[in-house]
Amino acid sequence: MLAPFGQRSFRFQWPSDLTTSWAFEMETLILSWYVLSESGSVVWLTIFAALQFVGTLVSPMVGVMGDRIGHRRVLVAMRATYLVLASTLAAMALTGTLGIVAVFCVATLSGLVRPSDMGMRNALIGATMPPALLMGAMGVERTSADAARVAGALTGAALAAWIGIGPAYVAVAGLYLVSLLLMRGVQESQPNGGARSIAAIGRELAEGVAHVRATPPLTAALLVAFLANALAYPLTGGLLPYVARDVYGISETGLGSLVASFAAGALVGSIILSAQGGRLPPARTLLFGSTIWFALLMVFAVVATPGTGMIVLALAGFVQSFCMVPLAVLILRVSHERFRGRVMGLRMLAVYGLPVGLIAAGPLIAWVGFAATGLAYAGAALACTAAIAWRWRAHLWPADAPANALNRP
Repeated sequence: MLAPFGQRSFRFQWPSDLTTSWAFEMETLILSWYVLSESGSVVWLTIFAALQFVGTLVSPMVGVMGDRIGHRRVLVAMRATYLVLASTLAAMALTGTLGIVAVFCVATLSGLVRPSDMGMRNALIGATMPPALLMGAMGVERTSADAARVAGALTGAALAAWIGIGPAYVAVAGLYLVSLLLMRGVQESQPNGGARSIAAIGRELAEGVAHVRATPPLTAALLVAFLANALAYPLTGGLLPYVARDVYGISETGLGSLVASFAAGALVGSIILSAQGGRLPPARTLLFGSTIWFALLMVFAVVATPGTGMIVLALAGFVQSFCMVPLAVLILRVSHERFRGRVMGLRMLAVYGLPVGLIAAGPLIAWVGFAATGLAYAGAALACTAAIAWRWRAHLWPADAPANALNRP
């Protein structure tokens, strides 16, 4: 489990990713509760949550830039942007000038950058980690996001309730600063140079798309990623403030507990994968994990008490790790090294399903309620996963298929 830390770059990248994810979760919870309290509308809440993912449309281009100028350089620029935006919100909150319009504007700017962060992290690990350590490294990397979600949910809610949104956002900006400084210790062999024109970038992106289309396991993995973002993550992410306040009738600290329950389960799953994941065939594990995850979300949709909801969320979070970590490993192993950044950029394009799912969920909940909406979302995800497993069964199920290789570059 600790073997990936034998790589110097990973010893710096992992804590940098951890502090970035911690800051992400803190500000998402703080601002989601702020928007819901100020507007009183689940529709505005879903619009705010969707704005944080508008940048998924440019993620493939970010992937191209990562391949051309280096994934580390792209991550440094992104995290400097987070620091500037968080500092701006902290200053506005401390001076009493913060308003819902400013929150929406900053969410839009942040949303242009943030969706590409996870893809660039994974691509950087793929570029710096020996193949035999890749599954373990991806499991450990996933723990950074899961542990940060637990810590961010609890500390974000507690700080906002205790000292107010202004000082809480100073803490968020401080985490981004630490993350940026840690990136100085990451080392990556530099590529040959950047594309010289927009046309050249377009050609490279087209090559990445062609590589995915010519590689059936990649096509199947990206479709599963889209399903997870469009139909699963809205139920355990952007809609949780509504579930906490209007379904369970609990406060923002209760919301923090809900978020932390899902993340704690995911953290346990990630720890197990980091220790034992090298023995699991990625494609098979992905199919099993996604099926059980979507089934548990159907249960969560009809749960009416917060205690039971937290238990189901913890189980769903645990199983979710056995979907998303093998998915990332499959992509990195099957992709040609030359296309790795572009394929991860296309993987992040699948996150565009999240704002689509969130925006559609707002009117649906207002019309038929959360339970019916959740059942429809999770049921559709389950049915589509079965269809993907059948359509690409020859590439995803055989034990000797490249998508199930245990130690493959």
